Amino acid sequence: MSRRQAGQGLGYLADDAAERAVYVVSVAAELAGMHPQTLRQYDRLGLVSPARTSGRGRRYSHRDVERLRRIQSLSPEGINLEGIRRILALEARVEELEADNARMRSREAVVQRVFAAAADGEVQVVAPGRQGRGPAARRPEAGRARASATGAAGTAGGVSTALVPMGRWH
Repeated sequence: MSRRQAGQGLGYLADDAAERAVYVVSVAAELAGMHPQTLRQYDRLGLVSPARTSGRGRRYSHRDVERLRRIQSLSPEGINLEGIRRILALEARVEELEADNARMRSREAVVQRVFAAAADGEVQVVAPGRQGRGPAARRPEAGRARASATGAAGTAGGVSTALVPMGRWH
């Protein structure tokens, strides 16, 4: 088993490394390909918000440097700083909404389960995509024939079953 060594690239960063504020202005400026004064200006304008030391010195994280690079990529396209600020805010909002959407979809998957209840009270989760009582439920003529053959709709082998969707209750 190999041990991780410092300086082995981004694939070896700790989980919180992107958020850790470790770069001073001169190093962050060099990593972003900008002049240090440009970073200070962007801080004043609110385009980037580096962490502060107890002496009020700026410390930039890897994520801050990536944001600076994004700002730099938008400038040559003729977008002014206010436009860039708005674009970055919208991109951040899109990320938030996508995360919210993923959380809601995972919750919805749990809520949209379908349960089958037998006459004896046993409840089972029906496999996704399996709705109704099998092929007979999709063919009305087969369903009528089955109902008359069993004596009552939903009985099979003497055990009555029913599908009950457990969705939102309004």
